[in-house]
Amino acid sequence: MNSLQVDPYALLHTTEFSGLARLGWERLRKSRHGDLPGWLDHIDRLPVGNFNCDLNRDAPVLGAPVEEPGMLEKQLLKLQPWRKGPLQLGGISIDTEWRSDLKWRRIAPHLELGGCSVLDIGCGNGYFGFRMLGAGAKLVVGIDPTLIFVMQWLAMQKMCPGLKNFVLPLGIDDLPANTKKFDRVFSMGVLYHRRQPVEHLEQLKSLTRPGGQIVLETLVLKGEGEKILDPQGRYCRMRNVHAIPTLGSLLRWLEQAGLPDAVTLDVSATTTQEQRSTRWMTFESLQQCLDRENPFFTVEGHPAPVRAALLIKTCP
Repeated sequence: MNSLQVDPYALLHTTEFSGLARLGWERLRKSRHGDLPGWLDHIDRLPVGNFNCDLNRDAPVLGAPVEEPGMLEKQLLKLQPWRKGPLQLGGISIDTEWRSDLKWRRIAPHLELGGCSVLDIGCGNGYFGFRMLGAGAKLVVGIDPTLIFVMQWLAMQKMCPGLKNFVLPLGIDDLPANTKKFDRVFSMGVLYHRRQPVEHLEQLKSLTRPGGQIVLETLVLKGEGEKILDPQGRYCRMRNVHAIPTLGSLLRWLEQAGLPDAVTLDVSATTTQEQRSTRWMTFESLQQCLDRENPFFTVEGHPAPVRAALLIKTCP
C-alpha cells in the first residue's frame, strides 16, 4: 500500500490543531516533487514497526530491531541526506550530519515542557520533536517545507507509529496568523534565513499562548554593541543568509517585536565535531565551508559560525 493512501496526520486531526493537519495533508497529497514516487517506494519497502521507543536519549530509539537490518539500512540510506539526529531506527544507527544531541544538551536544562503543546519551526525530520516528547511535551507540531525531511519522518512513523510528533510540509507563512495556541514555540536555525527578522520574531509571538515561551536559536556575530553582518553573496556556502546580528542587535530586534523578556542560555561556536559529513549525509559540510588556513573564518572571509540560544517569555 502506498504510504500516502492513509493520512499520516490522523492523530493530529483529533486535537485543537486539526486545521493544521488538514493543511499539511492537502499539501502532501498535492505535491508534484519529481523524487516523491521514489521516496514513497523506499518507505513502502520498510517493515511496519511497533510502539517501541526510548526518546530521552542522545539517539532516540524508534522501533524494535528488525530481522533483516541490512535491507532496512539500504532503504534508509536512499532517503538521505539525513541532517538531524543521531537516531536509532529499527536497530539501525543513523549518524546524521548534525550532532543535534549536543544542541539539545545545551538548552534542555532550561526547558519546562511537561504537558505542553509545542510548535517546532524548521523542524527537519522531527529529531527535536522526539526529544521534546521525551522531556514531557504532550504534542509536537513540526513544520518544514523541505519534502525529504517529511519523508524521513514518514519512515520513522512507520517504524514507530503512534507518537504525537508530526512533521508537516509547511513554512511559517502557511500558518494562520495570530493563533496564540502553542505553549512553546521553537525557532532554531531559521532567523538568519528570513529577510525580515523582526517580522519573524513577531510571528513567533503571534503563535505563542500568553504566558508561554519561545526558544530562539540562531547565528550571532561576536562582539559588543549593535552590529549586523549582511553577507553579500554566500555565508558558509549558503545562499540564503540575510543578517547575522550581535547579541546586542538581536536583543534590540526582540524588543522591537514586543519580546523584551529574553534570557541568553548559551553561546557556542559550531565545530566540525558537531556538524560534519557522514555516510548518511555525503555532501559537503562545515569543514568544507571554513578557511583551510584559518578555521575561525569561512571560505568567504566571514567570521565562522557561532550560535546563540535564548529563552523568551511572552506576556501573560
